[in-house]
Amino acid sequence: MAQASAMKATILHNPRCSKSREALALLNEAGADVTVIEYLKTPPGADELARLYAKAGLSPRDGLRKGEAEAKALGQADDATVLAAMAANPILIERPLVETPKGVVIARPPESVRGIL
Repeated sequence: MAQASAMKATILHNPRCSKSREALALLNEAGADVTVIEYLKTPPGADELARLYAKAGLSPRDGLRKGEAEAKALGQADDATVLAAMAANPILIERPLVETPKGVVIARPPESVRGIL
């Protein structure tokens, strides 16, 4: 029986975050071909974030790390302003953000990645 090729997955990852590490471990256990992007070192642009959130059915505000002081300052900001702030200051991006051909999730809890495998 021929083995199917591994599902491709991309994770916006912070190795210091336990939820991000758990999501990555679940992807690896599932046999996914994972591209790891350490988003604090290589931040996605506003257009890429907009694409990911649209694919996830989320607003940019849904992807904002609400506990960050800079996030509170974006209280009434429009989507373009939120995306620009996230691209300029990637600590504002809620992690981990995982994409597969089946969709995009913010993997909090990490087990939510199973829904797109």
